[in-house]
Amino acid sequence: MYDYHTHSSFSDDSRTPMNEMIEAAIKLGIKEMAITDHYDPNYPDQEFPFEMDFAGYHKALNEAKDTYQGRIKVVKGIEIGIQHGKILDKCIKAAKSYDYDFILGSFHCAEGMDLNSRAFFKDRSIEDSYIAFYTYMLDCLKVYKDYDVLGHINVIDRYTDQISPYPVYSELVDEILKLIISDGKGIEINTSSYRFGLKDTTPSKKILQRYSELGGEIITIGSDSHKIPLGNYFDRAKDMMKSAGLKYLATFNQRKIHFVPIDKL
Repeated sequence: MYDYHTHSSFSDDSRTPMNEMIEAAIKLGIKEMAITDHYDPNYPDQEFPFEMDFAGYHKALNEAKDTYQGRIKVVKGIEIGIQHGKILDKCIKAAKSYDYDFILGSFHCAEGMDLNSRAFFKDRSIEDSYIAFYTYMLDCLKVYKDYDVLGHINVIDRYTDQISPYPVYSELVDEILKLIISDGKGIEINTSSYRFGLKDTTPSKKILQRYSELGGEIITIGSDSHKIPLGNYFDRAKDMMKSAGLKYLATFNQRKIHFVPIDKL
């Protein structure tokens, strides 16, 4: 197994020390584990600012990589919360601040509002909310390029009581996927959808199929775990990949892609 989306106590929404997460991964037989703690500059909820102790984090990543060498490959990563305007300058600075192996780019906010508080959905229909969210994502990704894989592309589904019909926003998703592919980036299968009780997956089966049809090949699998256990539902993720016609899982070292055939996982 290769888990490319995990969090430790360096993230504001996790209390689990990094070493405990890694020890748990070793017991599960995980071969590679990307630590991707949150940096979400200017996050609107001050209770969870998602700032980062970069000096401490980088020191911990270096130590973990050395300490666990031979037992598990610790992938030095970060999850950067992408937002518009001057906030992108902070994202770019963070991405260049350290020799990361892997950078996960994600959207937890749009138009200056966090999705978790539901403020983004206020005073507009579900359909308009989805159009606004994916328009925002597309506009940001036209400018911001310093990431390797886009995390939980349809994360908006997690925060709504009603999911918009796919045709409402499918053309926007197509544009986003084409841009990701042309930029040499990938998307992830985020298995937390099962923990959140979503009826569909992350990405949805339709989005994953469309990514494959458009020529996308770069896929990582991540549990998005903030505590033990981690690595759940990976067999389902592999089945999704096969159903979509995808043949390889992507892994990263020093921001360079390496492909592992699905049949060898």
